[in-house]
Amino acid sequence: MAVLSYNEILPKCIIDYSGAPYEVLSAHIFRMQKRKPVNQTKLRNVVTGQVLEISFHSNETVEEAETARMDAVYLYSNGKESWFAEEGAPKNRFSFPADAVHDQVQWLAPNSVVEVLTYEEKPMTIKIPIKVDLAVKEAPPAVKGNTVSGGTKLATLSTGAKVNVPLFINEGDIVRINTDSGDYAERVSKS
Repeated sequence: MAVLSYNEILPKCIIDYSGAPYEVLSAHIFRMQKRKPVNQTKLRNVVTGQVLEISFHSNETVEEAETARMDAVYLYSNGKESWFAEEGAPKNRFSFPADAVHDQVQWLAPNSVVEVLTYEEKPMTIKIPIKVDLAVKEAPPAVKGNTVSGGTKLATLSTGAKVNVPLFINEGDIVRINTDSGDYAERVSKS
């Protein structure tokens, strides 16, 4: 494991803090008058999702977490768990609690390939593409003059997720969704 000094703890880095893997969300190095420099960080526990604000001083070091990445195929969700299988090894199946990965799984169709972060050879979390293309399963018809609400309507996608789309989107259209924000990005193809 690499040892990182206080100024090497940067965003997107995964460190071993208090015996657990934490992803660095933000880092700001500053110096207050005659004091030594401090790195004010925001860390997210990769397993639980808990966010902490921690200050690292110039004399402190931390170890980089020994993580690996593997490709996996999303299989299904049954309400309590979401199941995945290692790509190329369908017998190597594993699951995550549904509440831990629901925000990502709602944008995944069965057999979608995702990146899985492993820590000590155990799957910890998934990373999905920033944009995904999904079919519109249900979209209410657009009513002429119905632009008071900004010209959008609530559509249901093939995965069951609901998203606001422009009035011209119909059932069967393929739309591109930003998975970070959950917003409609563009129409890929018409039905």
